[in-house]
Amino acid sequence: MHDSKDAQAGDSGVVVRKRRKGIYILPNLFTLAALFGGFYAIVMAMNGRFDLAAYGIFCAMVLDALDGRVARMTNTQSAFGEQMDSLCDMVSFGVAPALVAYEWALKGLGRWGWIAAFVYCSCAALRLARFNVNTAVVDKRWFQGLPSPAAAALVVGFMWVVNDFGVVRGQDGSWVSWVQMMWVMFFMTLYAGLTMVTNVPFYSFKDVNMKRSVPFAAIILIVLGIAVINIHTPTVLFGVFAIYGFSGYAVYVMRKTKGERTSVISTSKDEPEERGLHH
Repeated sequence: MHDSKDAQAGDSGVVVRKRRKGIYILPNLFTLAALFGGFYAIVMAMNGRFDLAAYGIFCAMVLDALDGRVARMTNTQSAFGEQMDSLCDMVSFGVAPALVAYEWALKGLGRWGWIAAFVYCSCAALRLARFNVNTAVVDKRWFQGLPSPAAAALVVGFMWVVNDFGVVRGQDGSWVSWVQMMWVMFFMTLYAGLTMVTNVPFYSFKDVNMKRSVPFAAIILIVLGIAVINIHTPTVLFGVFAIYGFSGYAVYVMRKTKGERTSVISTSKDEPEERGLHH
């Protein structure tokens, strides 16, 4: 005898079981691991290990890029996973970078320091909320504003580069004073935070088909890319994200110059060039 809540008899007499509600383990494991990366970064910053804090943020970025792809590849997308991913992003790329930047340099600026950290944290929350409500109407080829992982990479990446070049926190270096470094971090944090909530388009790379075959030369380029990153990892990664962080404004200016529409909000889903871009 079957429980009426778990099974129903179809017209043909075949018992059809209802799907039990639950969560998918695999993609959420990646999401939780990304959350741990952000939490780890906060703890390491509180202990003065800013190099490990940077590792935590960048590892969270890699895991955040994988969880959605894993969910799509294994057909395990869910509304729970979307909400979980958004909340974890707020911690790993909103709260964690703000607190790491504050502990590293902004604290020395007094109220200006915590104001910059709060602006960044608030903008990250606004950016994620806007992303969630605009998912159905935004051209998936573009992000509306700087994505929060890239903003986190700008803030934490700058700190990582400075640390790696031997600048001691709280001490003047041979080429820059610590006061100047604090103000550079101040403006970097504000730039990253405010750019998240602009309408400037940033390329999302979501239209890149990973399942499509590529020429052999593409593999060689990937190998060369890995080799370049290993030349000096902090500088290369920060340089890449710095270029990406300014690329949106270049795209915006180019579109304005050509008289093209700058908004990534699509006004119709029926136009041929926009079909399939809203999922």
